[in-house]
Amino acid sequence: MAVLIVIGIIVLIALWAIAAYNSLVRLRNRRENAFADIDVQLRQRHDLVPQLVETVKGYATHEKDLLLKITEARSAAINAKSIDDKIVAEQQLTSALQGLRVQVEAYPDLKANQNFLQLQEELSDIENKLAASRRFFNGATTEYNNAVEAFPGNLIAKNFGFKREIFFDLGDDNRKKMEEPPTIKF
Repeated sequence: MAVLIVIGIIVLIALWAIAAYNSLVRLRNRRENAFADIDVQLRQRHDLVPQLVETVKGYATHEKDLLLKITEARSAAINAKSIDDKIVAEQQLTSALQGLRVQVEAYPDLKANQNFLQLQEELSDIENKLAASRRFFNGATTEYNNAVEAFPGNLIAKNFGFKREIFFDLGDDNRKKMEEPPTIKF
């Protein structure tokens, strides 16, 4: 009878371990799927950036450093391989694009250009979709991280190489800019 109890306990532990492992796999896959949705939006943004840069070039000839920074950030974002690398590269591209938005204010003719307005509207639409996709991705990442770190799932996670993953956030530089009060000029 004691042998049956021991075998029963071993079977229950094995079933629990299998269920915990499968749960971690599902959560990891959900996170990766959520990033695939972000990736679609990022590709659209990457395709839009060269058009935006070319439109601005005609008006802002002395903003070459900024346009070069945007082009380099786009290239880095396209060439990033892992999710973590893509997140870092996209934070840099977002920062560069925000710099462009600030510089555009100095060019009233550019702000009135129909092509530029259309590109800016498309970029704004993509940024809104990206924000929604990032929220879903960060929710999936939270669920995954909770499962990886919480007991007793952390025992399975540790033994099978599941690790805490990073969020897709604004990044430190962009967060500082967002926290600064706006400057108002009359």
